Amino acid sequence: MTDHVWQHPLMGGPTESQLEAYTTLGFIAAHTQRVRLLALATAASYRPAGLLAKMVTTLDVLSGGRAMLGIGAGDYPEEAQGLGLPFPSLGERFDLLEETVQACLAMWQNERGDEGTFQGRNVRLGRALNVPQALSRPHPPILIAGSGERRTLPLVARYADEINISSSSAARVAEANERVRVACRAIGRAPGEVTHSAMTGVLVGRDEAEVRARVTALMATFGSAAGTAEEWLAERRSRWIMGTPDEARARVKEFEAAGASRLMLQTLLPRDLEMVRLLGEIFLA
Repeated sequence: MTDHVWQHPLMGGPTESQLEAYTTLGFIAAHTQRVRLLALATAASYRPAGLLAKMVTTLDVLSGGRAMLGIGAGDYPEEAQGLGLPFPSLGERFDLLEETVQACLAMWQNERGDEGTFQGRNVRLGRALNVPQALSRPHPPILIAGSGERRTLPLVARYADEINISSSSAARVAEANERVRVACRAIGRAPGEVTHSAMTGVLVGRDEAEVRARVTALMATFGSAAGTAEEWLAERRSRWIMGTPDEARARVKEFEAAGASRLMLQTLLPRDLEMVRLLGEIFLA
C-alpha cells in the first residue's frame, strides 16, 4: 500500500481517490491470512517515530505477525504542503529517517521496549515503552526504499532487512543490488542478510491486442501529457512487467536474475479486475 495522503501524479494526481495507508492495511489484515502488510514507503517525516512504531506494532499484533515497516525519505512535497505535514530538506529527511528507524528498534527491543530515553537530533522518546510488543521477533522486518549511494545504501546496510528499488529496469536493479552488497561488506555485514526487492508497473493482456487496449485505457487516464501510445509503450517496455503472459514471465525471470527475490507489481488500472485475474493465472497457476 502506497503511503500517500494525496493520489500520486502517476496514478492520476491529487484529485483522484487515495486512502490513508495504515487504516487501509488494518482493514486488509482483517480480511486476509497470509499477505505481508506494509506501506511502501512511509515518509519518515509524516508520523512521529514513537507513534509509527506503535502503529506497525498494532498492525503486527492484529495480523498475527505479518507487518513490516516500509520507510523512506519521502518524495511528494505537494501533498505534505497541502495537508500541513512536515517535509524538511532532503538532508534533514535522511537524518530523520535514520533516527526514526533507531527509535523504532528501541521500541521493539525486549518484551516491552528498552524503556529508556532516546535522544536524537530530530527524534526524542522519553520512555521507549511498547505494550503489547510486536509478535514478529526480533522485530517487524524493516524495508528501506531507494537506491541512493551516499545516504540510502549505508542505511540499508546498517538497518534494513530488505531494500526496495522502484521504477527501474532489471539491469539497474542488478547494479543497485551490487552496491548494496558492497555497502554491507564495508561494515562487516553479510550481504545475504538483506532481501532485494523491486517495485515495477504491470500491464498484461492475453494477446497483443488486449495489451494495446489497456494502454489505450491508460492513455485516457493520463491524457495528452503521456504522448502517443507508441511513445508510452517504448518508455516502459524495458522496466515494466508488460505484454502477453509469456512476455511477463520472461521479464520476471530477468528481475530474478538481477537478484530480486520479491517483486511488487503496481497496476495503474486498479479497477481492471480482469487483469488482476489474468495476473493470478500467469504467476499463481
